[in-house]
Amino acid sequence: MSKRKSQSVLVVTLFALLLTACGGAATAAAPVATSAPVATSAPVATSVPATEAPAPTEVPVVAKTRLRIAQSVDVQGLEPSNVNSRAEANIFNHMFGQLFEIAVTGSLDPYLADSYTISEDGLAMSFKLKEGLVCHDGEPLTAEDVAYTFERAADDANAFTGNTAGFVMDSIDYQGVRVDSELEVTILMGKYTSPALGLISEVYIHCKDSYSAMSLEEAAASPIGSGPYKFVEWVKDDHVLLEKVADYAPRTVAYDELEWKVIPEASTRAAALIAGDVDIITNVPPDQHKGINGYGRGTVKGVSGTRRMYVGYNLGDEFANTPDGKILQDKNVRVALQYAVDVPTICKTLLSFECERASSMVNPPNNNANLKAYPYDPEMAKKLLDEAGYKAGADGVRFEMGMMAGKGRYLNDVNVVLAIAQYLTDVGVKVNLKQMEWGSEFVPLLRKHQVGPLFFVGTGGATWSGVYDMSDISKPDAATNYTEWSNPEWFEGWTKLSETRDSAKEKEITDGMLEIMYNDPPWLFMYFQPDFYGVNNDVNWEPRRDEIVDVLLATPK
Repeated sequence: MSKRKSQSVLVVTLFALLLTACGGAATAAAPVATSAPVATSAPVATSVPATEAPAPTEVPVVAKTRLRIAQSVDVQGLEPSNVNSRAEANIFNHMFGQLFEIAVTGSLDPYLADSYTISEDGLAMSFKLKEGLVCHDGEPLTAEDVAYTFERAADDANAFTGNTAGFVMDSIDYQGVRVDSELEVTILMGKYTSPALGLISEVYIHCKDSYSAMSLEEAAASPIGSGPYKFVEWVKDDHVLLEKVADYAPRTVAYDELEWKVIPEASTRAAALIAGDVDIITNVPPDQHKGINGYGRGTVKGVSGTRRMYVGYNLGDEFANTPDGKILQDKNVRVALQYAVDVPTICKTLLSFECERASSMVNPPNNNANLKAYPYDPEMAKKLLDEAGYKAGADGVRFEMGMMAGKGRYLNDVNVVLAIAQYLTDVGVKVNLKQMEWGSEFVPLLRKHQVGPLFFVGTGGATWSGVYDMSDISKPDAATNYTEWSNPEWFEGWTKLSETRDSAKEKEITDGMLEIMYNDPPWLFMYFQPDFYGVNNDVNWEPRRDEIVDVLLATPK
C-alpha cells in the first residue's frame, strides 16, 4: 500500500470515529499534510549521449495543478443540449462558453459576445461576437456556430429535453436565428420576455464543423466545446476530467485540470475532503459540519440559495384518472395539504438553518410581498380535507397517495422526504413513498412528466428576475412544467407580460399571477434550499447563491 493511500485510509478511519463522538471537533490526531492541487509530473527528457554533446542537464519538472470537485451525482451524458441538472451544468459551464454570462452579482456580462441590441418590438436580439474566438477543434468560432447551436437544440428530430431545448426555447418562444455577418447573429423570438438575455445566456455554444459530423451518440460521448477547459475523459460513476485550453482569450484560469468526481454519499464526500483526496465538496449535510471544521484541513461555507424546493402535484393525464391522482384534481385538497407540513421545523432540524417558508415560486425580492406563506396548521388541514369530502376512517386514513423522489441530489433529501410523508400521514393521508436513484430512475421519469402523483424536486432560481423564476411554467406543455398545471388565468398573464415593456406594469402582472398560483397551487411550497460546501483550506474559492459551482476564479493559496 502506498504512503498516500495508507494516510488516506487513516484519515477516513479517524473521521468516521469523529462523527460518532457527539459531533465534537477532532483533537486526537493532527491532519496529514497534503496540498490542494494534485501535481502530476511531465516526463523528464532523456539524456543525449556524452560522445555527441556536453553532459546532460536535468530538465525542470513541470507540474500540472488539478482541482478536484466532488458532487453527489454523475452526468447522464455529455450532450450540451441535454443538460438537465445543476450538477451537469457545473461541468458544462467550464467546457462551453455562452454569449453572455450570469455573474456572481447577478449581472449579465459579455462572454463570447462583445455586445447585443434588441429590436423595438422586443422580438429580435442581435449579438456581435468577439474576434479571434476558436473552438476546441481548432476551427474559428463564428456566427454560423451560434446559429447552428440554436437550430440543433430546436430540431424536434433530435428529441432533446435538456435546459436549452426544454426551458430556454419554450421561455423565449424561439422562432429561428439569422446570420447577419461572420461575427453577427440574431435570435428571433415569438414574444417579448424581459429575462430573454439571461435565458439565452444559459445556452452552450458549440461548434458546427465537429457536431455536424458526429451522430447524436458520438456527440454525447465526445463533447467539443468553446470554453476555457476541454474534455479529456468521462469514467461513468467516477469522474469527468477537463484540461485547460492554452491561450483561451476570453478567460484566464489558474488550474491546469479540473476533475469532477462522483461521490454519492455525503459522509464519504466529507471523508474525502478531510483525507485530501478532493478540494471542494457539495451538499454538506449538517451532521458533517463540525467534523470538517474541526479537523483543520477544510472549512464549511454556507450560502442562502435560490433553488426552489417543492412537492409537485402531477395534474397531467398520466395520473388524472388514477385513484390518488384524481383526488389532486381538486384544488381544495391541494390547498389543504399546504397546512399539513411544518416547513420551518424541517429546515431547522434537517437542514440546520432558519428558513421562511416560500409563498410562491419566486425568490425574494421579486416575489409577491402580499402573499403570506401557508402556516403549519394540521387542524386546518384536517378541516379542509373534511370539507372536501375526505373524512378519516376508523383507522385514521382519508385516502392513499403515491409519492416519488430521487435520492442524493439535494441537501439531506432522503430525510426531508421522509419527514414530508410523515406530516401528510399525520393528517390522514397514507403516503406510498418510492425513493429512487436520482439519475437512472427518477430523472428519466421527470423528463417525461411521469413522476407522481406527488413528487419532490427543486428547480434553480435567480435574484435578478421574477419572470425568470416563473418561466418553469411558461406554457401548459413546457418541458419544465412537470405538474402539467394548466390554469387559464395564469397563462393569460404570460400574454400580458409579452405586451408590456414597463417594469412597474410587469411587477403588477407577476404579482397577480403569483396570487392565482397561491390559490390554485400546482406545488406544495417548501423552502429555498441553503447550500453548504466543504472547501480545502489551500484553495481560494467562494460559493455562489445560485448553486452554480464556478471554479474559473479559484486559485491555490
